[in-house]
Amino acid sequence: MATRRIHKIENPFIYQGYESPSYFCDREEETRAMLSHFKNGRNVTLISPRRIGKTGLIKNAFYHIEHERKKAICLYVDIFSTKCLQDFVEMLGSAVMSGFANKEKSFLEKAASLIGALRPVVSLDPFTGAPKVTVAVAPGQSQMTIKSIFDYLQHTPREVYVAIDEFQQIAEYPESGTEALLRSYVQFTQNVHFVFAGSKQHLMAEMFGSPSRPFFQSTEMMNLQPLDEPTYYDFANGFFQKRNGSIDEKVFSEIYHKFDGHTWYIQSILNRLYERYKVVDDMAAVNHEIMQIVASKSAQYESLAQFLTAKQFALLKAVASDGIVAQPTSANFIQRHHLASASAVQTSMKALLKHELLYRGSQGYMVYDRFMGIWLKSTFG
Repeated sequence: MATRRIHKIENPFIYQGYESPSYFCDREEETRAMLSHFKNGRNVTLISPRRIGKTGLIKNAFYHIEHERKKAICLYVDIFSTKCLQDFVEMLGSAVMSGFANKEKSFLEKAASLIGALRPVVSLDPFTGAPKVTVAVAPGQSQMTIKSIFDYLQHTPREVYVAIDEFQQIAEYPESGTEALLRSYVQFTQNVHFVFAGSKQHLMAEMFGSPSRPFFQSTEMMNLQPLDEPTYYDFANGFFQKRNGSIDEKVFSEIYHKFDGHTWYIQSILNRLYERYKVVDDMAAVNHEIMQIVASKSAQYESLAQFLTAKQFALLKAVASDGIVAQPTSANFIQRHHLASASAVQTSMKALLKHELLYRGSQGYMVYDRFMGIWLKSTFG
């Protein structure tokens, strides 16, 4: 097994990747539940909006597994960028070969005969020094190759844990029957434990909750909620106190509620506050850092806006202005923001939801990227 390079953590508020439980806030109950499901042979479906912390939870559970079971192999695959079954097979194959190569020195020599349709390219990860394998699948060989991958996983003596993030993406593949194909393999790999994670709640709920779908009731459902506010405050303030500083509880509460407890946004703000301030006791510093983040992303947002129609962009600005919109097709909302007809709003709404620029929560519609929402409101009023 490749050893992980030890490096000093300068800023404890990590919002990209995962380090260790010391820098991961709470989720103790959720971690225990996931580990219990694995231990008792149950696969897991994990559903939450993006940036609440589902990836962190998965990697926290994997951290505990890898430290308790040295021979276990944990694989994380984010398939958001995949467009077809071949993309999926190549990504899964790369993860399997990299994961096993890190545990077994002779694996790559055996892999050619075990998974013959994969064409591996080996390199070294620049951060860990561990072998990193990328693979390509020969055209027309996707189904045969995925069978080879699962056959290997089924017969390995190791316990394997596979997390497939943004799993709802497979429903968009042009190949028919992808869900049924995967289900047919998953159900026979008893030594492989799966997490199917996704951010499109309605699609994930349908995939695992509809009797007409192959994965119907095949997993334990977990819906991730925002972190408990007092627990999160104690976690955050603890790091400030370690260097004889503090963050005011009311200030933290304002940050928490401004972003509805979405961890990624809160962590990115805390990261910058920790970098620049020893004591944070008012919102002036917070608002300054938020606007600095928004300014750094403005070119990205401007570029994105160019791909929207005038009606779509008008609706996006209107939602950002109100923050949360319960009834976007209401006469009041349309008139106040000088929008087109209710049918035009409905058409634009579908497109913005599909591209995840808008998100439907329990209280209504909002701009999915909260920093983009602030940019729209501050730029266009």
